[in-house]
Amino acid sequence: MSTLVKARGLSKSYGATRALDQVDFEIEEGRIVGLIGPNGAGKTTALKAILGLTDFEGELDVLGHDPRQARHELMRHVCFIADVAVLPRWLRVSNAIEYVEAVHPGFSRERAMHFLQRTKIKQRSKVGELSKGMVTQLHLALIMAIDAKLLVLDEPTLGLDILYRKEFYTSLLNDYFDAQRTIIVTTHQVEEIEKILTHLMFIDGGRVTLDRSMEQVAEDYCEVLVPQDRADAARGLKPLYEREVFGKKLFLFEGVSRDELGKLGEIHTPSVADIFVAKVRGDAK
Repeated sequence: MSTLVKARGLSKSYGATRALDQVDFEIEEGRIVGLIGPNGAGKTTALKAILGLTDFEGELDVLGHDPRQARHELMRHVCFIADVAVLPRWLRVSNAIEYVEAVHPGFSRERAMHFLQRTKIKQRSKVGELSKGMVTQLHLALIMAIDAKLLVLDEPTLGLDILYRKEFYTSLLNDYFDAQRTIIVTTHQVEEIEKILTHLMFIDGGRVTLDRSMEQVAEDYCEVLVPQDRADAARGLKPLYEREVFGKKLFLFEGVSRDELGKLGEIHTPSVADIFVAKVRGDAK
């Protein structure tokens, strides 16, 4: 399996603020990577560096190119959806399709129409006549109709209601993703994407705090619901956090065997959001 993105000592500063601080990571082909972090953590800066939209210190290789020097070539194989879909209000849907078809060799009108047929968007409509959610749907259809090796999604479903968000991720998984494509997605709606992820990265304060496959995450993290009289024994195993639930204590552990934890109480699988809180924010109250 080939490596599509490789960063070594990736750093970026804005004045006295260190947005990325000596970050190392690799992203392999055929992965869906969740890049998760709080506001100001460095997610957007990392994405901008990958897309060649900002300069940086250190080494970064994307599809065999330095994004700072070969962005034009890189954009032939990379697509990007930002958290705000910007399309001219006077542009008709049909014109948008024609334009992308003319400028991008990897665009498929057939695929774009396939995605748009699932919406209420009419080709004769102008962007200014569409709701915020429909503009987002149009943007998604145009981008997902491009045959790209790397798809970067920064809050891709912002402005969509829960039904459209669910349809988008289902379509992304069933109609777009395959072993030759790689997807990087950032979102604050972690619970909506964790089931489709193959890899998880947490970033906070400009540093990567977790970088593992979802299989490894499932092996490494465990929650245990413990009666009050066993709480001290659980604390002795150095949990990442604890909180009270229905008169009992819920502890989250990293790297502790399930056999040992099973002696303390009921074992549960933590959500990505729970792990995120523990790793990034510390003790959860």
